[in-house]
Amino acid sequence: MRVFRGLPNAQSKAPCVLTIGNFDGVHLGHQALLARVRAAAAARGLPVCVMTFEPHPREYFTPDRAPARISNLRDKFEALRSHGVDRLVVEHFNAHFAGQSPEDFVRNIIVDGLHTRWLLVGDDFRFGAKRAGDIEYLRDAGRRFDFVVEQMPTIAHDGVRISSSEVRTALADGNFERAHALLGRPYAITGHVVHGMKLGRKLGFPTLNLRIAHKHPALSGIFVVQVHGLADKPLPAVASLGLRPTVDDSGRVLLEVHLLDFVGDCYGKLVRVEFLQKLRDEVKYDGLAELEAAIAQDTREARAYFAHALDANGPSARRDFATTATDRIS
Repeated sequence: MRVFRGLPNAQSKAPCVLTIGNFDGVHLGHQALLARVRAAAAARGLPVCVMTFEPHPREYFTPDRAPARISNLRDKFEALRSHGVDRLVVEHFNAHFAGQSPEDFVRNIIVDGLHTRWLLVGDDFRFGAKRAGDIEYLRDAGRRFDFVVEQMPTIAHDGVRISSSEVRTALADGNFERAHALLGRPYAITGHVVHGMKLGRKLGFPTLNLRIAHKHPALSGIFVVQVHGLADKPLPAVASLGLRPTVDDSGRVLLEVHLLDFVGDCYGKLVRVEFLQKLRDEVKYDGLAELEAAIAQDTREARAYFAHALDANGPSARRDFATTATDRIS
């Protein structure tokens, strides 16, 4: 998959089939849309192109009421790549872009910018200044500029429309089973391990630290997780995602992960943290002693979670865990 920050340059311009949207989470509704785009691309012998936006348009217009982010950019890009996208255009959403009339959007982006031959949009797609453009405008433009326009119907799960909003609600509630059903995969966050304050190590609970670039993740609190990318099997762990109010007033969001029974140099490694169960909300404590006691309790609860899961899955799972828990990476 080729990624373009803004419209492709002249050498990269070639006809394509296109879909446009934010694709936060790349949930089952997005996946159905991408499958339709892939089929249209295959029938025409053209590449699949997705245009998305950074920041989210609602972050630009109403930053205080912007939706929480389900995916970081790395995870969104990887999900789009895995669903057959050949070209990803990440358009910077700013005053100039937002101020384009529907006609300018069609000419500058769809026709001259991406040379679109076939376009698929969702059932709620609007575009141009003040969201003045709609599906009928697009269909008329397609007739004038010779590109086909299709609209994707609503995709539902258990009678409820699959949407990024539904995924955010599930994650905010700590309902990872529901999030899995909507996403078609377990919810996880991927990132490189970075150096932190080393406070966890001083308290006896060393952590892997992953930066969260956006300020409003779709979930926060203390969680049972498992970590992929450090061993042959996922490693059991407990994690904190949030602002760390007891020790940090910077407003920076951080994902901190304490691996159970694992020692190793993980700095710089790319890991995927899969969320399994929420233990509690984030709390501001009066001092480090209270914080240390809370972390100890969280760790005990995480161990109990994995012990219960192992008992439920039988002796073979317990043997696998015993091997994983004693692995070491130098």
